[in-house]
Amino acid sequence: MKKTDVLIIGGSAAGMVAAMSGKTSWADKSFTLVKKQKEVMVPCGIPYIFGTLDSSQQNIMPVDNMLSKIGVDTLVNEVVSISKNTKTVTLKDGEQISYNKLVIATGSTPVKPKWLKGTELDHVFVIPKDRAYLDEMKNQISELKKVVVVGAGFIGVEFSDELKKQGHDVTLIEKETSILYSAFDEEIASRIAEILESRGVKIITGNGIREVVGDSKVQGVKLENGDLLHADAVILSMGYEPNTKLAEDSGIYVDESGFIAVDEYMRTHEKDVFAIGDCAQKRDFITRKRISTMLASTACAEARVAGMNLFNIHVVKTFSGTIGIYSTAIGEYGFGTAGITESRAKEEDVSVVTGFFEGIDHHPGNLPGTHKQQVKLIVAKYSGVIVGGEVIGGTSAGELTNVIGLAIQNRMSVNSLLISQIGTHPCLTASPAGYPLIKAAEIIAAKMKNPK
Repeated sequence: MKKTDVLIIGGSAAGMVAAMSGKTSWADKSFTLVKKQKEVMVPCGIPYIFGTLDSSQQNIMPVDNMLSKIGVDTLVNEVVSISKNTKTVTLKDGEQISYNKLVIATGSTPVKPKWLKGTELDHVFVIPKDRAYLDEMKNQISELKKVVVVGAGFIGVEFSDELKKQGHDVTLIEKETSILYSAFDEEIASRIAEILESRGVKIITGNGIREVVGDSKVQGVKLENGDLLHADAVILSMGYEPNTKLAEDSGIYVDESGFIAVDEYMRTHEKDVFAIGDCAQKRDFITRKRISTMLASTACAEARVAGMNLFNIHVVKTFSGTIGIYSTAIGEYGFGTAGITESRAKEEDVSVVTGFFEGIDHHPGNLPGTHKQQVKLIVAKYSGVIVGGEVIGGTSAGELTNVIGLAIQNRMSVNSLLISQIGTHPCLTASPAGYPLIKAAEIIAAKMKNPK
């Protein structure tokens, strides 16, 4: 029987980072990672293998190469059962591995709703992190013209744009009143929709899908209002569900939403068993409510916390909640959001003050590559603490969104932001005199000083 100090189940971002962080923190311990597939996809890069990237080979995460350099063993296999009492796992081929500490990073699987008729038809696809599936999906879609994408979250938006660039006739359907509904407030979401439509993607909002129609192959989709749209292929981008069957079957506690319950050190209810990534329970950083946010960046943060705390609890190294920091790009435009939106704050009874400022991301504005940069900042009304922010501009929007995320995580107030020292350069940032994030904070400070 193989023995290892730390066994990690899952080879995507969370598992890889847990192995790297753990081995760095506990160099004298042996680490073994088990993954189902030899080649692991970069999760956030999946939409781009359908357009920008030539093939899935250009979207491979170098798991084996990175882990072998630091002395972590990797196995291509599948864990089919866990014995908590004997601290062993059984692999698909019957081999057993004993462990001291176990990290579960089994990820998530795409949702294919049971209520939706027609999902068994040919040319109905979901979006798993499975290279073989995605390669076959790409091959089939390349021969088809009209594609309907259902679900206008980040993946649905990115898929729509990539497929349109390849010459497909693309319609994006969203049940909510705007695309990227949970991530952006209406004034930002509507601008993103305008950009996507200008690139040729048809968008339908406020009208969900009722049925996929066809005989053996997709012929169209029927919407909730009864409209029938012709389609040659349907891509379901309707979210993901935690892959926790292995944990549940092994007697590890899974909550009513299907996530493995964890504490702030990513420990499960079972001694010496950790869970991280999409399969692990999440709480909102602001509201403390349980949420289903699934992000590679969040998974990696959890993985670092778990890795550092495997053999000794470092009291200050905890995961204190999911902020939800998203960013994406459509052509030359970048968008990002962190924390909660204004509309979500209202739903949660959080009184907020907002500031919206539009500037430019270079100075002077005549420099090549200059974009308008719009920032919306959201602050708790009675404390002045930053709880959210949204950005639209050029490619620098992603890093500016990360700055907002850091401000939220460190519970900065609007006054702290106003006196923040920043570095600027004409070719890289907005002017120090008109830095959109700080200007939005000034607007909020004025509103808080002189409330109407």
